[in-house]
Amino acid sequence: MSKILVGIFAVALCFTLGYTLECYKCGIGIWDLCITTKQTCSSNQQCFIGKGTAGSLVPVRMSGCLDVADCNKTSDVTFPSSSNNSIYKMTKTCCNTDLCNTAAPLANTHTLTLAMASLATLLLTKVLG
Repeated sequence: MSKILVGIFAVALCFTLGYTLECYKCGIGIWDLCITTKQTCSSNQQCFIGKGTAGSLVPVRMSGCLDVADCNKTSDVTFPSSSNNSIYKMTKTCCNTDLCNTAAPLANTHTLTLAMASLATLLLTKVLG
């Protein structure tokens, strides 16, 4: 009987804890270069990818967790924040599954690293062989 109660308690605990998303986070990046980490969102947040243009020329990006109320909106970022000087516009698009704001540039970085490691292995094989 006590095992059944423990099982019911465990299931109830899972429902009360809720589910939070894990997302990639990048404070700000230029072009497709963005250093990312993983971040756990609050219960009222979703993952987002933000894309914009600074100075009408330079593409900027960011990602992370965002309140659902702020999803799928475009905003001007000003500096200083109390001024009317727009630095860039940012459109933040949300998604609601773990790591859905994928860090695509990381895949390119891993490919480059793999290619360099393969080349170094070939060179070492020829030198040592």
